[in-house]
Amino acid sequence: MSFGRVHAQKYAYVDTEYILSHLPEYAEAQKELNVLASGWLDEIEEKYEAANQLETAYRAERVLLTPEMRRKREDEIAGKRTEATDMQKAKFGVDGELFQKRQELIQPVQEQIFEVLKELARNRQIMVIFDKAKDSNMLYTNPKYDYSDKVIKDLGYTPGETVGDEEAESDEDGGKSLQDRMNDTLDKGKDKMNDRREQVTNRVNAGVKGGGRPKQ
Repeated sequence: MSFGRVHAQKYAYVDTEYILSHLPEYAEAQKELNVLASGWLDEIEEKYEAANQLETAYRAERVLLTPEMRRKREDEIAGKRTEATDMQKAKFGVDGELFQKRQELIQPVQEQIFEVLKELARNRQIMVIFDKAKDSNMLYTNPKYDYSDKVIKDLGYTPGETVGDEEAESDEDGGKSLQDRMNDTLDKGKDKMNDRREQVTNRVNAGVKGGGRPKQ
């Protein structure tokens, strides 16, 4: 075996985001995920809004309430916010329902691509196929070794004929994207924790000023 053959080109790359943009089944999966996420966000935001309304009423009436009544109202507000953050975690947490649904819908599409890549590597005797999608550390790529269009053709689609990106579109919530809404909701959850700590601190201070221990 010659030196040149041993060191022959055995590497290639693809852009999986570019490939996925051509697949209708991926677009449908994204659309279904977005509908689910948007509905859950509506529910969570309603819970936060209910807590905010209770807090607004409480602040207006606070001076008229006894310490025991204040604590009861604060617990009610905290409980409403806990409902919202619990749902937020259940739906959007690391192993939440959205993550599981994404695995269910997207994994079959990814497996299709993987099978095509495996066949491509076998036929072209390629050792490694890199992914040029976002967050890649590839600083330079030679278009000669880009097999993205080849994969798209093997999947039965035409390079350049991409499917509309539903996730990039804004919804009716003041033009905000779904991702922006998710980020805003996460921030509300963090604010809830700060509010709860402030309430506990206020109770402790009230107990100290009153010469006794705060009620549990």
